[in-house]
Amino acid sequence: MSYATRIYATPTLDREEKKVIEETEKTRGAVRYSLSTSLRWVGVLRRNTFARAIRGSNSIEGYHVSAEDAIAAVVGEEPLDAEREPWAAVTGYRSAMTYVLQLARDPHFVYNEGFIRSLHYMMLSYDLSKHPGSWRPGPIYVRDEQRHEVVYEGPDAELLPGLVRKLIDTLNTPNNLPVAVKAAMGHLNLVMIHPFSDGNGRMARCLQSLILAREGILQPEFCSIEEYLGRHTQEYYDVLAKVGKGAWSPGNDARPWLRFCLTAHYRQATTLLRRTKEIDRIWGKLGEEIQKRRLPERVIFALADATMGYKVRNATYRKAADITNFVASRDLVQLMRDGLLEADGEKRGRAYSASQILREIRRKTREPRPADQPLFRS
Repeated sequence: MSYATRIYATPTLDREEKKVIEETEKTRGAVRYSLSTSLRWVGVLRRNTFARAIRGSNSIEGYHVSAEDAIAAVVGEEPLDAEREPWAAVTGYRSAMTYVLQLARDPHFVYNEGFIRSLHYMMLSYDLSKHPGSWRPGPIYVRDEQRHEVVYEGPDAELLPGLVRKLIDTLNTPNNLPVAVKAAMGHLNLVMIHPFSDGNGRMARCLQSLILAREGILQPEFCSIEEYLGRHTQEYYDVLAKVGKGAWSPGNDARPWLRFCLTAHYRQATTLLRRTKEIDRIWGKLGEEIQKRRLPERVIFALADATMGYKVRNATYRKAADITNFVASRDLVQLMRDGLLEADGEKRGRAYSASQILREIRRKTREPRPADQPLFRS
């Protein structure tokens, strides 16, 4: 088969890879149980997890926003301090990922060229010079800006339609592969085909999240490994470079990439399980404080965010608690007077952070983090 229609093949799973997949699924089972047994804090965890995924994926491309502005993007509020281009990138990605989460529940969805192009347009419509929604018109080179050298050259532009069709056919063809493997190979092939002038990495990570979400391994917002990829950006680039070897080479062994993704799934699942335990404890402790002080139950949304290390803004609090601007302002001032929150800034820029009382609750509710051990021997 010629390189005009050939894409990277899925490696045959070995014993170690099957074991990691099995352990990951056990951890996800524990997460599913936690999510199904508590209705109190799942919405907050869902919002924060979605924000972390969006922030992580965009940070890989150099678009950095604060954790609070990532949450603002998720809930449709204005940023506190994000610059124009990073904010445009983050909100574009938010729109694309929101669409992906809707498609995860659509039984009639099929992958096609129009979908791929539309998703790209959602992400990059803020900059028409990047040809959003169109295949790149010519060659493309990925540069390592630190070393000032080209590290990857995409396939010729005239090969793109055939390669994208091959990828789409693969995505639409049923098979018995574990979903993490399907998603990893979809990601790898799209990023290596590099069909767009810009945004190929974000597109590939978004596609991976869709493949995962459609399999129903967890609630859609909890399926992504983009947060992990954002925390391990150099490893992410290194393994793609190892597999790509500088140019479009679909005959290369994809196993290093697959193992990197399987590691990401296991680590992200254990992180999510730890957070479900922590937020459950935080919610219980805050409930006791609220009852003791005879505060309205709704203030737990502001207190939980502060306890978990976020700056609390009027806009995000009122969205979470479904209250008016006036009530939100009154609540936040009362929490400050009660010594639960501390104020930072003035007027529009005012935010609230955890007091010593909340910081102590956070200290007592932390789940121990075991040291990461290698999952594969080689």
